[in-house]
Amino acid sequence: MRKKIVAGNWKMNNDLKKSTELIADLLKKLPKTEAEVMVAPTFVNLIPAMEAAKGSAVEVIAQNMHFAENGAYTGEISAEMLKSVGVKTVILGHSERRAYFNETDESLAKKADTALKHNIRMVFCIGEELADRKANNHFKVVENQIKNGLFHLPADAWKNIVLAYEPVWAIGTGETASPEQAQGMHAFIRKTLADKYGKEVADSVSILYGGSVKPDNAKEIFAKADVDGGLIGGASLKADDFIAIINGI
Repeated sequence: MRKKIVAGNWKMNNDLKKSTELIADLLKKLPKTEAEVMVAPTFVNLIPAMEAAKGSAVEVIAQNMHFAENGAYTGEISAEMLKSVGVKTVILGHSERRAYFNETDESLAKKADTALKHNIRMVFCIGEELADRKANNHFKVVENQIKNGLFHLPADAWKNIVLAYEPVWAIGTGETASPEQAQGMHAFIRKTLADKYGKEVADSVSILYGGSVKPDNAKEIFAKADVDGGLIGGASLKADDFIAIINGI
């Protein structure tokens, strides 16, 4: 059975005090759930966040990493650095990284290789711009992102890969893909995986939805057959909202 996952991406929010307070609040209110619960604070707050969540059901994950092992990459973080502080999962290819930091399918393929080399699970993000959807090109865009970023990998690598579909036009805009639109894309993604790796692998991969998930729409979105949880942005910054979303899984 596929894992259900709800991951909170805090992006460039929350200083040290707010990060540890938010985790403490989450732990007090966290319901019993079969879903994996993750939060991704900033790099500087990874260690205190992990200490605050120690022994709990909340996994602290990283927002990004570089593909190089080390070297002259000012401001970057390596896989080995993440592992050294206990990080086991990293987000790769978030739409904001693609848009603002010029990350490409090719560079993300290298990051995927490095993550797997270090036995770090990845939440690999894919998704189309509004212009792509209006041009009815959204399926092809997402297909190419998957193929270019991940299809060089062997089938057994997929046990360490979670996909997150982010319709870019629905991130931080208040717009949300309808549950039917989300299911349509998730089913397409799963078929794309099945065509390459077979049904067994495709059916084992968790595919998260990430596009303005809120307490009032989470349950309906998560009820769709191929939606296995969510990558949550703004709503993960408030414990009550994040808990309500977890309850929708």
